Amino acid sequence: MESTKASALDAEAERLGLALLRFDYSGHGRSEGRLEDATISRWLEETLALVRAETVGPQVVLGSSMGGYLALLAARALIQSGEAERLAGLILIAPAVDFTEALIWERAPEEARRAIMEDGAWRRPSAYSDEPDVFTRALIEDGRTHLLLGGMIRTSCPTVVLQGMRDEDVPYRHALALMERLGGDPATLTLVKDGDHRLSRPQDLRLLFDAVGRMVSPEPGWRLPV
Repeated sequence: MESTKASALDAEAERLGLALLRFDYSGHGRSEGRLEDATISRWLEETLALVRAETVGPQVVLGSSMGGYLALLAARALIQSGEAERLAGLILIAPAVDFTEALIWERAPEEARRAIMEDGAWRRPSAYSDEPDVFTRALIEDGRTHLLLGGMIRTSCPTVVLQGMRDEDVPYRHALALMERLGGDPATLTLVKDGDHRLSRPQDLRLLFDAVGRMVSPEPGWRLPV
């Protein structure tokens, strides 16, 4: 909720006269809960609860990294439940689609895999927090029930992907693989040649604001979950 992007977007939404909702997933930021207890299913449930809490027209859902992945999972769930009209668009920043499998399990060294399966968790230093990243067996196994890249992905709405080419956490080729699977709905990809994973520099934020501007107009009654 207090990241550079979320805070800047809050100010931009206020300038445009748009309502905006920021939230931290359980185990993150200001939210309660332990990261060790979290799963993709739990975070998806939280995302859907907030999207469904708003009843005043369609929403633009924004997500960065894991949040981009959860936004796509939420879109799939809403389509399956006949609620696609809730979505006006998706804006995904370095979306970590299928990260538990493609970016964690498949890239983890053998000792890390053993720690996950035998000890129940693997911890590694985080580049974004004083607390270590924690990847549990429950997270990995639950993640395998939410994979998207094995087939075509529908969103029912326009999708914008912003991706840094110097991103060491979500390689830009991962975004290319996602684009190849976004079928049947409008989608654009912007590659930032010198951009990193955060994409929070002033020039990066301008790309984000431009994407929001293309999807919404400053009218009351809109709500943009982040």
